[in-house]
Amino acid sequence: MDDSTPPPGALHAPHTGRNSDPILNILKRVLRGTSAVLEIGCGTGEQAPYFAAALPQLRWLPTDFSAAAIASAAAWRTGAKIKNILPPAQLDAASPPWALPIGFAPDAIISINMIHIAPMAACEGLIAGAGALLGEGGVLFLYGPYKQGGAHTAPSNEMFDQSLRSRDPAWGIRDIETIIELAQHNGLAHQETIDMPSNNLSVIFRRG
Repeated sequence: MDDSTPPPGALHAPHTGRNSDPILNILKRVLRGTSAVLEIGCGTGEQAPYFAAALPQLRWLPTDFSAAAIASAAAWRTGAKIKNILPPAQLDAASPPWALPIGFAPDAIISINMIHIAPMAACEGLIAGAGALLGEGGVLFLYGPYKQGGAHTAPSNEMFDQSLRSRDPAWGIRDIETIIELAQHNGLAHQETIDMPSNNLSVIFRRG
């Protein structure tokens, strides 16, 4: 994914250009056989058109808690003219069940770089909502930095964690073991964890 000029009204995050292709390679495999994706915490919204264009069989709904993020995602959608992206919707991950468009029944939920830049309640709500919403075989895909065994996986992640917590004490890099335990309590089986560039992980769960 290149860092193309954003359309009018759209925001741009430089890291999206670096992580989109590695994420897409995983999504092509784990979303095989799915038909509708709910993206929670879409941020700038610029990855949705990129992923949706590469996965045209999927209906893609970008959502975020932030009104500014929704406006940016709408601008990216308008500029991209990708037919399988639904209009972005405001959604509070911490407060499931979520009100979704009529007729939209996701069999996959993805959240990229969200749970460390939000209170733990957003992570808990995301996983509880996914467990309640997904049917058998449904996919929950998470991407971002995580601690493993209570320790950071790289000095850069530790510095990033300190920066996040200085901005908001409720933010921070989460323990992967905590996420897996939360998922299990909500009927989501941990399928695999994949090392990604820049000391990030892709973590995949399926509804049993």
